[in-house]
Amino acid sequence: MAVEQKSAEVTDWAARIGWVVGLLLFIAFVYWLMRQGWKWRGSLQSDLPELPTAPTAPSDAKLTMTGRYHGSTTAGQWLDRIVAHGLGTRSRAELTLTDAGLAVERPGAQDFFVPAAALREARLDKGIAGKVLAEGGLLIVTWAHGGKLIDSGFRSDHAAEQSEWVETLNNMINTTEGTAR
Repeated sequence: MAVEQKSAEVTDWAARIGWVVGLLLFIAFVYWLMRQGWKWRGSLQSDLPELPTAPTAPSDAKLTMTGRYHGSTTAGQWLDRIVAHGLGTRSRAELTLTDAGLAVERPGAQDFFVPAAALREARLDKGIAGKVLAEGGLLIVTWAHGGKLIDSGFRSDHAAEQSEWVETLNNMINTTEGTAR
């Protein structure tokens, strides 16, 4: 009994190319939907006023820190990301704390300044929209802007210094409690 030999099946290139093109179009469509959602969220938050800029007269720095800015959310709602005015853009960050407030310099993104009177609280936490770390891995600074409380999340290049930031910021906030907010 002779074994029948079969030739290899021929690849249907037209069908394969069609599937690849279809998949690429689907990925592009999903990306476009995500971008539209980001723009929509920004338009919903358009009532947020422009971010303050640092004062031109520099004062002595109490603390400085380099690390990452992970974004801002509505205070107490760690998944409600704020994207207006570039606050949703993750980036490297250099923080400088002075008597005037907290300056956040972000290469490739919009810098902003939190006046000392706007600072409300500092704490260590484990997460903010899109970033979850071990307990105490993020420095969260709560501040007021445009009638809204905002939580901004930072991660230092040297995690040990974050506790000093919490202590210094909270002491600074408590000593300015008597001033008008």
